[in-house]
Amino acid sequence: MKTISENRAFDGTQGVYSHTSKACDCDMTFGLFLPREARDGPVPVMWFLAGLTCTHENAMVKAGAQQWAAEHGIALVFPDTSPRGEGVADDAAYDLGQGAGFYVNATQAPWAPHYRMWDYVATELPALLADEFPIDPDRQSISGHSMGGHGALTLAMAHPGRYRAVSAFAPICHPTAGDWGRKQLAAYLGPDESGWAPHDATLAMRATGFDGPMLIDTGTADQFIDLLMPEALAEAIAARRQQAVMRLQPGYDHSYFFISSFMEEHVAFHAEALYE
Repeated sequence: MKTISENRAFDGTQGVYSHTSKACDCDMTFGLFLPREARDGPVPVMWFLAGLTCTHENAMVKAGAQQWAAEHGIALVFPDTSPRGEGVADDAAYDLGQGAGFYVNATQAPWAPHYRMWDYVATELPALLADEFPIDPDRQSISGHSMGGHGALTLAMAHPGRYRAVSAFAPICHPTAGDWGRKQLAAYLGPDESGWAPHDATLAMRATGFDGPMLIDTGTADQFIDLLMPEALAEAIAARRQQAVMRLQPGYDHSYFFISSFMEEHVAFHAEALYE
């Protein structure tokens, strides 16, 4: 593992690191904020998965999460959104290829050799963090934005007992039924739609739900709300009677201005679950 940078922030450390990923078969970069409590022993961790076109850096710099994580003594992990580098397949469109991994394990050419973000986020990177940093693997929660909100919700529902809470900002809620999803799932996973279901939060909610609390915020002025389809997930949550708070925030759009406006509440929500 290579240290790219480390900066003091809110009496903790915001680091950026790279390592060779076996899952993605390339070098991967991630951000990690450690609060001051990490100097004395392992701390709980909140994952934040970013959206389309983002790297590890977008949420790390723009979301404003470190201040609130420091207040609660929580580590923050900011993974990249896809494999990158020479030899890694890409596409001219912004919503496929590098920057658009969709948090799945690709099975189709040319994506399959590198696009294994599901394994990377669920297995490889958590193991690396537990080995190299004072992170408590028994106290994890997960959040994300847009494509990352989709990833957070589907990963949480697929791994019962792993994450104590899940939250999302403007998540892609029903990708098997929309233009933000069908294109990518077909490209990465192939035409058999039966294999898409675990990567659709609405379908996963109908099938299994989540074994903990959920918090989901979407802005009513989100320019992509028709692609996000929060109403589909809301219906599935109601039908399952899932423990969840799902809010439509008046006048907010899809940007990091929206995310930073509600980040304090989301971190506090995760802290309550992580310190139970």
